[in-house]
Amino acid sequence: MNTLTKLALGLMGQLKPKPALVDDAETLVLPPPHENGGMPLFEALKRRQSQREFASEMLSPQQTADLLWAAAGINRPELGGRTTPSALNAQEVDVYVATARGLHRYDPAGHALQRVTATDLRRVTGYQDFVDDAALDLIYVADHARMKLVPAAQRTPYAFTAAGAMAQNVYLCCASLGLSTVIRAWFDHRALADAMGLSPDQHLLLAQTVGAAAAAKK
Repeated sequence: MNTLTKLALGLMGQLKPKPALVDDAETLVLPPPHENGGMPLFEALKRRQSQREFASEMLSPQQTADLLWAAAGINRPELGGRTTPSALNAQEVDVYVATARGLHRYDPAGHALQRVTATDLRRVTGYQDFVDDAALDLIYVADHARMKLVPAAQRTPYAFTAAGAMAQNVYLCCASLGLSTVIRAWFDHRALADAMGLSPDQHLLLAQTVGAAAAAKK
C-alpha cells in the first residue's frame, strides 16, 4: 500500500491491520541470545546506517532473539539489569513486534514473545510503503503508569531517551548481523494505538523497521 493511499485511509479512519498468517501460541519462547562474539563494536559503528529497502523474507528465530535482547534484554540476571538504561529503573518502554504472524510484546524476563493480537499490523506502523512487507516492525511504547517516581513533565523526554537507546542497540545489532533497519516517527498515532489496543497510559514513541537487505537492482 503506497503512502498516498495510507494518508487517505487515515483521514477516513480506515487504516486497518489485516489478519495474521497463522494463529500462534500465546507465548513464543525465543532461543537464547548470542551474548558473545559478533562484529567488533567500532566496526558496527562504522557500518551503522538507515536503509529503506527490505526483502520480504522473515527473520530467523535466532536473529529475532538477538535483536530483542539487544533492545531490551536482561544482561545482568542477578540484578535484573537491562542492555539499555532507564531513568530510576522505571523500565517504562515496552518493545512490540509486528510481523505477518501477528503482534507480540517482548517479555525480557522470560526472553519470550507474548501474543497481543492475531492481526498483521505492519502497514499501520508507518506511512512509508516499505513497512508493509519487511520482516518486522518494532514499536516502542511507554507505559506512564510505571513512571510514578518521575515528575510528570519529565516522563515523555525520559521515555524517548530510553527508546532512543533501544533503537541504537538495534541499529548496532543489525550492522553486526548484516540486516537493514531504519527508525521512524511518521505514523498515524490514533490508528496504530487503536489497532494495538493501547490504554490511555500507554504512549506511542517510535517505530523501527528491520529486515534482510533488498536484493541489488540490476
